[in-house]
Amino acid sequence: MSRWRASGIHLLISAGIAALGLTLMLVLWYPGPLFQAAGGNELLFILTGVDVVIGPAITLAVFKAGKRGMKFDLAVIGLLQIAALVYGGYVIAASRPAFIVFVKDRFEVPAAIDLQAEDLANAKYPQFSRVPWTGPKYAVLDFPTDPGERSKILQLELNGVEVHRFPELYVPYEQRVQEVIEKSLPISRVRETEPQHAKIIDDYLRREGIPESSVRYVLLKAFRAFVAVLIDPNTGHPVKMLIVEKI
Repeated sequence: MSRWRASGIHLLISAGIAALGLTLMLVLWYPGPLFQAAGGNELLFILTGVDVVIGPAITLAVFKAGKRGMKFDLAVIGLLQIAALVYGGYVIAASRPAFIVFVKDRFEVPAAIDLQAEDLANAKYPQFSRVPWTGPKYAVLDFPTDPGERSKILQLELNGVEVHRFPELYVPYEQRVQEVIEKSLPISRVRETEPQHAKIIDDYLRREGIPESSVRYVLLKAFRAFVAVLIDPNTGHPVKMLIVEKI
């Protein structure tokens, strides 16, 4: 076997494994455009560069049929690739959106790595006591009515602490969905307040033939982008996410 053929086979195997793994992770953990909004494109570039390109390139450089120790060399290259893939998978898993939380008038997205075990253990509802592996769950942040507790929350916000990272304040989305609908905006209002966002939304509605009255707008803030979440005005269920602004 020539080194070019060996490198080509190595490339096909590497690309297949990487594509399968990434597809599963993206489908399960990053709905809509959240992978891009979370800054995943940079990680994807590094991961594919190391796992799909560099491995086969090293094979091309070192492969020689019948060379003594060739099997060992290939095994080392394979182990390094597996290590890179595992590390990349770990980073993607740690950065995955754990919950999509409605806070005041918009959605926030705490990543799995942002949530502490003790905070998860304090969650009032069992679905928020652990980071899900099958995609982010929707929740609404319930601000305390007790003046002392509210004061603590306000102090945390003044100190720069993101309160959407505290699952003990989460309530199921279905319980407060009417609040989300009331705080959402009609597209006509978005044209006045965020014309650039509205342009992207209008392009989508026109392309899909969807009347603007059938959706309302809620902003979602992610790590690297703002996302327009279009919700059903009757049920409050999200129907589409669109990246409207890069950060």
